[in-house]
Formats: sequence, structure tokens, C-alpha cells
Amino acid sequence: MTTPIESPSRIEPCLLDETTAAIVDLVASLAAAASALGSRLHPRSAEGLADLVRVMNCYYSNLIEGHNTTPREIVRALEDRFEKVPERRNLQLEARAHIRVQREIDRQFAAGALPEPGTIEFIRHLHRAFYEDVPPEMLVIQGRSRQVTMVPGEFRSLPEHDVEVGRHLPPSGAAVEASMVHFAERYRFESLGMGTRITAMAAAHHRLNYIHPFMDGNGRVSRLMSHAMALKAGIGAHGLWSVSRGLARGLESRGDYKRMMDHADMPRQGDLDGRGNLSRRALAEFTAWFLKVCLDQVTFMSDLFALDTLVDRLKLYVARRDLKPGAFVIVEQVLQRGELPRGEAGRVSGLGERTARDLLAALVHDGILGSDTPKGPVSLRFPLDAVEILFPSLFPDT
Repeated sequence: MTTPIESPSRIEPCLLDETTAAIVDLVASLAAAASALGSRLHPRSAEGLADLVRVMNCYYSNLIEGHNTTPREIVRALEDRFEKVPERRNLQLEARAHIRVQREIDRQFAAGALPEPGTIEFIRHLHRAFYEDVPPEMLVIQGRSRQVTMVPGEFRSLPEHDVEVGRHLPPSGAAVEASMVHFAERYRFESLGMGTRITAMAAAHHRLNYIHPFMDGNGRVSRLMSHAMALKAGIGAHGLWSVSRGLARGLESRGDYKRMMDHADMPRQGDLDGRGNLSRRALAEFTAWFLKVCLDQVTFMSDLFALDTLVDRLKLYVARRDLKPGAFVIVEQVLQRGELPRGEAGRVSGLGERTARDLLAALVHDGILGSDTPKGPVSLRFPLDAVEILFPSLFPDT
């Protein structure tokens, strides 16, 4: 019997009832690699590096949407310095919103307050938060029959909200709410083991886009949700890797993501292909591909950061910035300890109090060190100017 096209169970199977040995191995490898990456730095130093990874994440998420914002445009947006050309300014606003929302996800997780990522409330919050600062014209979306003004955080619900996504026809607006209720129940992490959470993260990424609950912004919301799910599944590594880079680049080509998403749309292929409306085999293949992408990115970031030799590259950076002797000793201490009270700069550097204070101020002005308050302890920051020396392969040439 065919599942009715508007039934909430249209997105089944949501989870793999059985996992192959290959997927089990991928889960184990990904968990081990993420744990190793996340344990290599003091959490405070990792927090500073995560700021840089958010810029990278945003850059590649924009590329998936066909929006080519440069890393420097993104950084300028974070400093509220916008381009005069409206089109570029709008792209910067999107970039700033993406990083703001991801930073909040990371903050909530660090505080032990990150909610269930697959709930209706959280997904609506992601969408609402992403669009809260955009100009009104960016909310005007072309539907199947006419243009409509999208309300941030609101699901499609009316006939004029019906959309087509390439060859895919998502549930009608009238069926979205029920589909999302089903989605939230099936991807509730509280009831899943850690290994199943990792495979569920991959499946949920596809199924959310399959429902296409919002008029626009579904791709961005799904990638932010996947980021939150990775943290909840124990493979977030303090935000030191990005699924967006992997999805944008693929494993074999930049077309992998679209091809695999289309493949996972496949209806069930006979009685041996599961019991749901969609193909179980296609979901398993998408899950394996998604986990390979995640593992590839964790491995890439581990190799790129080369944390065993980061201290040597920091020494080179300090030398090239023509900072006074003693600067590297302070930077090295901050790397090892996570943060350094300002009053200890003289003791760790062996310099006089005034000289150490001036040197610390120079490091903060340079941007390699920073603090949350004017007199608070300093921790490592990774400004874009440092990337060429510290992490030269983080971005493509832009």
C-alpha cells in the first residue's frame, strides 16, 4: 500500500533499523577523530580558534547557496562595516546572522543548556534568529503561484506557500506542521544512544530539507541544526570543524551534495527496500556519505591545525609581526594555560611590570590576544591576518 503523499510518515524511514559494518566503522572512526581533535587544545584556546572556524563555516555555507562572500567581507560584517552596494551588504548581513546564531549554539552547549536540536521550537528559533536583522526585501519569496512575504520562524501553512525544489515536490503548506511534529518525535536525541545520534544527524539533515518547512532558508537551518546535533552527539570537538565545508566541497566533486540529496529522495524500491515511503537503501547510502564527509573534515582540520606544531607557527607569527622580545613567551603561556591574568604577564615573561604591560597591550592591539573585558584575563584569538601564517590552507585564495 502506498503511503499518502501528505501523510507525516512520508519521510519514513527516519532512522536505520540496522546499520552495516561499514557505517558502524564510520561512526567509531568519526567519534575517535573528533575526540582527539577536541582534546588537543585547552578549551579556552579552542574557543578562540572556533571563532575562526565559524567564519570558515559561514563562508562555505554561503557558497552552497551560491553566495560568494569573501572571508574579509564576513569579518567586516562582524565589525558592522558593510559594503555600500546593497547586494554585497545583504550578503554580509546573512553572513553575520549565520555566525551569530552558530556562536549562540556553541555558547549554549558549553553552558550545558543546548536544547534538543530537532524540536519544532529549536528549528523555528534558528530560522527566526537568522532572519531577524535582514531588510524587508530579503523576506519576499517567490512561491509556485505568486510572491509572498516570509515570516521568520513560521512554517509554510497556506496554499500560496507551496514550493517546488528542483524535481522534488515537498509536502504542501497544509501538511508541514504535522510533518514537523513527526520529524521532531523521530529525531529526539534523548531517546537515542550516542552511536544512533551520529547516524540520526545525517538522516535528519536530509529529512528536514525534504519537508522544506520554510519558504526559504531551509539549507542554512539544516546546516545549523546539524552543527547543534554534532555537539549533542559528542563529535563537535569544541566547534573546531565544519560540516558546511565538507558539503560544499564534497568527496569527489562540488556536485556531490546535490546529487546525494537527490538520491536520498528516492521512493522505496520494492519489498526488500524497507517498509517506509522512501528508500531505506538510499538513506543508508546518504548516511554513509554524510559520515565520510564529516570524518574527512575532522581529519582535514586536525591536519590543518597541526596542534603539535602550532607553537612553532605562533613563534613565527610573533617574529613576523615585529613584536618585542618576550611576546612569544606570553603567547605560549596563554596557549598552554588557556588564559592569562594581565598581572602575570611580567612574571611569565621575565620583564618589568611596565614593559610587560606595554607588550601585552601590543599583543591585544595586534589581535592575537584578546579579552572579554578591558581588565579581564587574555586568551588566544585568531584574526584573519594570522591565517596565512598559522593555517595557510583554511580558505581558498580569495
